[in-house]
Amino acid sequence: MKRILVAILGLLMFSADVDAQSTTQTIERALLAAPARARQGATVISWNADYTYQTLKEGTSELVCYDRSGDPGRPAFAVACTARGNLDRIAQNRRFAVEGGDREGTRALVAAAADNGTRIAPVFGSAWMALSGEDLDSARPHTTIAMPGATEASSGFPESRIGGGAWIMAAGTSEAHLMVPYIVAP
Repeated sequence: MKRILVAILGLLMFSADVDAQSTTQTIERALLAAPARARQGATVISWNADYTYQTLKEGTSELVCYDRSGDPGRPAFAVACTARGNLDRIAQNRRFAVEGGDREGTRALVAAAADNGTRIAPVFGSAWMALSGEDLDSARPHTTIAMPGATEASSGFPESRIGGGAWIMAAGTSEAHLMVPYIVAP
């Protein structure tokens, strides 16, 4: 009887240790999308299947990071960070992605929500930072700045990437955002 009790306690301790290690790895992985100086203060969350989230690490800043590697259409390595105020929009995006079934279906749901006024707006001026690739070594950063409704006339940024600098994608819509080019150093 004593042996069984010891074995059960040992298994429980091992299980708790594995969960803690897994959570620590998830936190470390998600924080890779954040600028190095912002990692300590960032919150890290994990998304649930019902479009809610659980907090894995409570932060002191407005920056929230999460791993999205398992999301449909994402590469094997995909992490992201944005402002806390964008979490409802991300939840809506995640719901649209599942309900839409594919890229076109998702776009149709986004457009319908924009048309009927239920599209959740991002925080104007908030950064959306992602790091993704087939693995960490091949991952590239991608940064956008939310500017819902912005146009070239209202912002001064061009609506075309032709100039090579930052430009507005989806100008004039709730999806409008400033694309920040990825520049490879020689």
